[in-house]
Amino acid sequence: MSDTDETDVLRELASLPTIASPRVSPDGETVALYYDVTGRNELHLLNPADGSLERLSDGDVPRSVRAGFEWDPSGDRLFYHRDEGGDEQHDVWAMSLDGESEPVVEMDGQIRLHDVGEDGETLLLGSSRDGQMNLYRHDVSTAETTKLTDYERAVAAGELSPDGDRIAYTTNETDAYENSDVYVADGDGSNAVNLEIGDVGAEAAPADWGPDGDRLLVVDNTTDLGRAGIVDLADGVEDATVTWFGEGEFEESPSHFLEGGDRFVVSRTRGAVTVPVVYDADTGESEELDFPAGVASVTEGRLADDRLLAYRTTSSRRPELVAYDLATDDAETVFDAEYGPFDPDDFVEPETVSFVSDGVPETPARAVDHDPYEEFEIEGLLFDSGRRPSPLVVNPHGGPRHHDMRRFSYRVQFLLSRGYSVLQVNYRGSTGRGREFVEELYDDWGGAEQGDVATGAEHVLDEYDWLDEDRVAVYGGSYGGYSANWQMVQYPDLYAAGIAWVGVSDLFDMYENTMPHFRTELMVKNLGEPDENEATYRERSPVNYVENVGAPLLIVHGVNDPRVPVSQARILRDALDEAGFEEGDDYEYEELGEEGHGSGDIDQKIRSLELLDDFLDRRIGAERTAVASLEEGDDYEYEELGEEGHGSGDIDQKIRSLELLDDFLDRRIGAERTAVASLDD
Repeated sequence: MSDTDETDVLRELASLPTIASPRVSPDGETVALYYDVTGRNELHLLNPADGSLERLSDGDVPRSVRAGFEWDPSGDRLFYHRDEGGDEQHDVWAMSLDGESEPVVEMDGQIRLHDVGEDGETLLLGSSRDGQMNLYRHDVSTAETTKLTDYERAVAAGELSPDGDRIAYTTNETDAYENSDVYVADGDGSNAVNLEIGDVGAEAAPADWGPDGDRLLVVDNTTDLGRAGIVDLADGVEDATVTWFGEGEFEESPSHFLEGGDRFVVSRTRGAVTVPVVYDADTGESEELDFPAGVASVTEGRLADDRLLAYRTTSSRRPELVAYDLATDDAETVFDAEYGPFDPDDFVEPETVSFVSDGVPETPARAVDHDPYEEFEIEGLLFDSGRRPSPLVVNPHGGPRHHDMRRFSYRVQFLLSRGYSVLQVNYRGSTGRGREFVEELYDDWGGAEQGDVATGAEHVLDEYDWLDEDRVAVYGGSYGGYSANWQMVQYPDLYAAGIAWVGVSDLFDMYENTMPHFRTELMVKNLGEPDENEATYRERSPVNYVENVGAPLLIVHGVNDPRVPVSQARILRDALDEAGFEEGDDYEYEELGEEGHGSGDIDQKIRSLELLDDFLDRRIGAERTAVASLEEGDDYEYEELGEEGHGSGDIDQKIRSLELLDDFLDRRIGAERTAVASLDD
């Protein structure tokens, strides 16, 4: 690592530019992507042949990439999402390849672009204009928008057939709230048919149409683990048949057909690793692509030389783009990650930890008592800062439908650089282990999954004597922020500090003020309706137990957050005040203006790390280490002089001080002896 002071490490790490949402152009000659090298996300055009990059947008695109973009099939423009200050209430705009933008679809509520017709004039959209998220069809030439579906439950995963005559999507009309089915309808939304490809209560969704329009790539978890299938519609929707792929050993999620439709790509999850797999649609044979243990994915389309474009990252390697040759399994980097003053070897790879949990840790529960739940072997990732002893930051993931993977995180690497080891726990309810494991969290937020997190912390504290049990903090965002709040009120004896970033505190308010499709597909799907399940909503709201908070708590929230509204932070702050806690002493509070559910701006990343760094340093402290440290003996040397104060006049001490000075300078910069230092023979 180059010479930097500790403040520079914070800024340098937060300022490393990151790619997102790469898309290959229709002719394969160009890759469009989001990149924040200017300090904020902007659309760029990459020439994969020589790695050259051209910035396309100038402040037009969202600060945080919550929705991607699509190429016009002509290759002459991009359709992208635009919002205000991170509020995610997107409209759809078009940008030409010379950077000129114009609005295409503007409606109230949130819009999400699902697909673009091969004519470039037909857009398939999801929108919450009328309340719930439903599908709309927009004709670019006439500027007419037509509503296609009108379901009470949210509609998602919209796919437009190649000829534009049919649509596929997922929604739920059954009494089983957790259910989702695949539907195929005419292009105007009429004649919708439920393909009934899975059991009631399972979840199914379309992924891609085959190039002939007679086959539909789908995902389903009837057999617990996610699996890929192809629905044959050649004989009509009513007589559709489905062929399933894979051995059922791993969770798999299909992405898209390759050109020609004879093969398709899925993402396979193996613990904390995600790897692309290519299936032969006729034989069912599969090939797992050769990538380092981390997270890799293959984008749609092919480069002009017929290679695939892939995205890859690991815990210690930042995201980069590679061209992958299916015939030889050779991968060539076409866009390198930026490392600034760092080297990949400066960053830390985690150790996989596992432990058995029944959801009830040894630490006393102060909010809600639970009987033991079913035992599961829970896995997690432990990042060792190298400091001895080391404070520990417990970092539960958001979602909750998510799981921690071996992918680069500037926040985790920053914490390590400051001397904090980090534990991430894939608690029950996490993805990657099948539907039944996910459903363990239904009707039980703040229950066994929080016990798994606390048990994980207890496990590593018991197993690794270099962790300091008196300096443990919990830090999470979104549902991880809910977890941080809950850990602080349920298991306060375990923690010396807590940080809730855009976190949930009051489940009733969350239900009332989140986005409509989050209300049904997150809150009700997980916890039921509040008027029917009032006791759970009340019992599992952290705000109702603020008197249990026994350590400093930092609350941070974006004022424009549409997912977890800022009211969640304000309600928690007010409850702490009413309970007699003092802001500044017992808790700290920050609202971030012009920011929603997080931000990708470099300045906002720097600000977030400064808040995190300052709070943890004052509350539990840690010496700098890892990428931010200097090694004693190599980078610095240290001597304490016994029986000496602010200097000494003793001859022996003078001699010793000159010996230290002479030895250090001679080894570090050297000099020939001269003048008073030399004697003639």
